[in-house]
Amino acid sequence: MGVASHVYDLGYLVAAGLFIFGLKDLGSPRSAPRGNRLGALGMLAAVVITLLKMESEGGILGWELILGGLALGGLIGAVMAIRVQMTGMPEMVGLLNGFGGGASALVALSEGVGADWTGVDPSAVGPVVFVLAVGASSLIGWVTLTGSLVAVFKLNGVMRRNVFLPGQNPSKVAGLLASAALVWWMLASPGALVPLLLLAVLSCALGILLVIPVGGGDMPVVISFLNSLSGLAASATGFVVNNNALIISGALVGAAGLILTGIMCKAMNRTFKDVLFKAYGGSAAAGTQEKRSVQGYEAEDAALAFDGARSVIIVPGYGMAVSQAQHVVRELGEELERRGSEVKYAIHPVAGRMPGHMNVLLAEANVPYDKLFELDEINPYFAECDVALVVGANDTINPAAKTDEGGPLWGMPVLAVDKARTVMIVKRSLSPGYAGVDNELFYRPSTMMLFGDGKRKLTDLLAAVKDL
Repeated sequence: MGVASHVYDLGYLVAAGLFIFGLKDLGSPRSAPRGNRLGALGMLAAVVITLLKMESEGGILGWELILGGLALGGLIGAVMAIRVQMTGMPEMVGLLNGFGGGASALVALSEGVGADWTGVDPSAVGPVVFVLAVGASSLIGWVTLTGSLVAVFKLNGVMRRNVFLPGQNPSKVAGLLASAALVWWMLASPGALVPLLLLAVLSCALGILLVIPVGGGDMPVVISFLNSLSGLAASATGFVVNNNALIISGALVGAAGLILTGIMCKAMNRTFKDVLFKAYGGSAAAGTQEKRSVQGYEAEDAALAFDGARSVIIVPGYGMAVSQAQHVVRELGEELERRGSEVKYAIHPVAGRMPGHMNVLLAEANVPYDKLFELDEINPYFAECDVALVVGANDTINPAAKTDEGGPLWGMPVLAVDKARTVMIVKRSLSPGYAGVDNELFYRPSTMMLFGDGKRKLTDLLAAVKDL
């Protein structure tokens, strides 16, 4: 038995190594597919080892349920992965975050109800640690579930307004204090159902309160944070069920998510506290009235701006994702290079609806990685740029971030598109971005607006450029 235990521990160590190397590879678009495969292989190994260990320690109640659940879950996951569009990837990530948190909370609920940890250890971690782990897993898991669902509703447009309730921030603090009191109740009353259920209800309410006021411009930060919470919930659950692989993998996801959240906050010149409690971003439905009218250009007229252009910077945004225009963007970039233009791609860290959204789309279209430039790298080049072609971006290029003090975008680092000699914007209308702030750049004399579906307009533009 001792040898078998060491074998299982060694297997968990291998799984943890796969998680670590997979996470490292996810740091680059070039190696991300390999990292994803390594992480999946590590999770498969951890599941198999756990099942074998449980079988050796007394058997599993209902192998048919385990195998049936694996088959059903795998089928649902495969269908979701195949059917989801790139535009729906942020919502899917948010949904999976919520499912992860909900699963951890349910495990904590099932282990905590009826457990008597006063006389014997219900897990190898000790009675006090066990109940604290149950409380942490419940609190974080339910918060992640409901917060992620609200984030999904905001991302897909079901919830278009940000909700500011009276006394909302004090309510969050009171909710956290009440959660701590409920965990203390659980320590005093081992196995009691009432505090666990009250903690579940309170945590669900906290998750909703945390996310409903957050503006759309800050949703990438929230998605990163919820991803971190799902990992922390899993890690806490690892202590509940005494599973080293779950503890390690959850801690890795939690740490990586927190680091990414910090990066996103820095990119938006926000503090994490301000994102959660000040709720930047305005109403997603605010400002949808078009303030002024401008002349729209046809592709044939706009194409003339590229004639003789030495430097072109392409700025992708969520509109590119919606219209699935990334392949046409690459073709246009290659055609401009054949005509002697130097083409670069400017990537804002929070462009789209999740971190790395534009990188994933352009990688799918086989745009070379060395042509992608982050905000700090590309901004100095705009002053020497002949044409800045913006495809569906809005908030990330809005000069209001530098001029509208106190506004929803104030202080957020933006791409210096306004410095280019000619700005060409492909967009459906003059409606503002997710933060609800009108973009002064649309009305400048140096800006050419091409209204319509991104893919269709870029296809017309590509044909016009070829005819030059």
